[in-house]
Amino acid sequence: MFQQRKHKTFNYQPRFSKENKVDSSLNKDSKSKEFISKWRKRAGSKPKTRGAMRMRTLILFLVLLLICMYLLERKYM
Repeated sequence: MFQQRKHKTFNYQPRFSKENKVDSSLNKDSKSKEFISKWRKRAGSKPKTRGAMRMRTLILFLVLLLICMYLLERKYM
């Protein structure tokens, strides 16, 4: 009933340790060039979104619509 809980333990290994530092410096150039080439291939293949209005245009349209509604209501009442 009065037993203390033990702390949780984890098997944490740091990502950038001294052991991996030597290995990463050798392959750094090839990995970065590989990453850049993959990124350029994917950047060109993004689907284009057409017909989507910008937020500023949409807000301007809504404000103009509210002004027109107010003026028409005032004119016919």
